[in-house]
Amino acid sequence: MSSVYPLGLKLAGRRVLVVGGGAVATRRVPALLAAGAVVEIVSPELSPALHGQVDAGRATWSARRFEPADVDGAWLVHVAVDDPAAAEQVSAAAEERRVFCVRADDRAAATAWTPAVTRHGQVTVAVTDGGDRRRAMAVRDLVAHALESSPPIAPEHKGVALVGAGPGDPELITVKGRRLLAAADVVVADRLVPGLLLGDLRPEVEFVDAAKIPYGPAAAQEEINRILVERALEGKFVVRLKGGDPFVFGRGGEEAIACAEAGVPVTVVPGVTSSIAAPALAGIPVTHRGVAHEFTVVSGHIPPGHPDSLVDWAALAQLRGTVVVLMGLKNLGKITARLIADGRAPGTPAAVVQEGSTSHQRSLRSTLGEVTDAVVAAGIRPPAVVVIGDVVDAAV
Repeated sequence: MSSVYPLGLKLAGRRVLVVGGGAVATRRVPALLAAGAVVEIVSPELSPALHGQVDAGRATWSARRFEPADVDGAWLVHVAVDDPAAAEQVSAAAEERRVFCVRADDRAAATAWTPAVTRHGQVTVAVTDGGDRRRAMAVRDLVAHALESSPPIAPEHKGVALVGAGPGDPELITVKGRRLLAAADVVVADRLVPGLLLGDLRPEVEFVDAAKIPYGPAAAQEEINRILVERALEGKFVVRLKGGDPFVFGRGGEEAIACAEAGVPVTVVPGVTSSIAAPALAGIPVTHRGVAHEFTVVSGHIPPGHPDSLVDWAALAQLRGTVVVLMGLKNLGKITARLIADGRAPGTPAAVVQEGSTSHQRSLRSTLGEVTDAVVAAGIRPPAVVVIGDVVDAAV
């Protein structure tokens, strides 16, 4: 097989024809749409995912078999069918009109190939091969790992990034979150951030342990805001690394406002919140068909009846769905008593998951009326997530 000439195509606003509506087309179309291509699909049937793209107006669909005239006006053709005769018909029509054609069924008969690709921010690495697709993918994976481990400092990294680190397992941070963390000049981290993530920081990175900032809670938050703004205005890229999701009881909103008021650009990277992850990893879905059609996440760091509490516990007790309580272990007795007093049945299933997603994860299942004593007896300690509702007994 002759060697190929690698080339990047600017497809924005240009028509690309995709013949076929099955699994291969489902994998190919999103990348074409991301490149800005005007995608037209010709196929008697479509996969549900492609139906979604068409229904959203991102692609058009002709519900019929291919006709040679379909190639007219196309800049690129993707053949995504497993019928060699039909694929050859498309290939011949493209060849006649001098349009490059990618064939999923026969690379040797194609005039263009889709390389093995990895994307890292604004950097796209494409690996072509001489017919050995597995080797190309292996090389792609090596490059991807290298970029994730030691990414180049890219000019688009400016200001402050509020990054959710996930519930505790370092592998549950998002790909984007890990990429930004690896490019940071300054990292300001909470105590619930997975320690293994911090071990991967470059030696020259300034690390600020937000848990050790002195003063009271409010003053400490003001100091964190000051550090974020000050370092960013010095031209450094700052990552504010927070356990779970930045905006689920994480004060990410306050930090975003402080940066915005100082003219510092902010990037928000959502994280996997423990309110969903910890129950799931303990075999408890927060919703379940026929059991719970709603779930409510509340903070329990302020007990019911306290003048600073913003939770309507009486209304919460009347709901039939799932209640998830974060930071509520200290006040668990008062919370359960209030929910029972306001109408939630004492026999309602309840569970507590300690340090979900980590090697120290522990969980127990009980009832609303007995869970407080069960927590004490089992020695469950923070951080822990409390789940109240029939979903506790619904699945695993």
